[in-house]
Amino acid sequence: MAADVSGGELAKTSGISASMLSRIERGLVSPSVETLERLAQGLHVPTSRFFSDQARRTDFCHVRAGHGVLVDRIGAVADYRYELLGHLLSGNLFVEPYLVTLLPGADPYVTFQHPGLKFLYFLSGEVSYRYGGKSVAVGAGDSLLFDATALHGIETIQVQPVSYLSVVFTLRE
Repeated sequence: MAADVSGGELAKTSGISASMLSRIERGLVSPSVETLERLAQGLHVPTSRFFSDQARRTDFCHVRAGHGVLVDRIGAVADYRYELLGHLLSGNLFVEPYLVTLLPGADPYVTFQHPGLKFLYFLSGEVSYRYGGKSVAVGAGDSLLFDATALHGIETIQVQPVSYLSVVFTLRE
């Protein structure tokens, strides 16, 4: 049984009989959508888990330290060094993890704006980070998570060197 739950426990927490669960497991019965929802709640997973093709989801990406793909940036963010740390080709979620390092000539830049959610984890330095009309002081160990459709970026650089992990999550079209 998934999630380290016995069949009896799952049947009880899902509100279905143990015999019905057994018949579903053996492929003797096709469960209703309501039954699938109950099972998903009992397993604490989304109902969509039952419909995804997990056997075909085999993407795995390993990038050794210092071997990410350097992404060239021109214009105002030319001195922001972006190292792509991985990628996956399957599924409907596009994830872009970057190690961002501000080089000595980097200037503040507060007009990043793009679809998706962004997670930042600061590894070194101290900056003020602007998000829409809000500005927050951040330093090593601090993290930010936000909707990236609002204007955002580093407003001022207080302590260098500045580096942070940036992960952008967007849905594929």
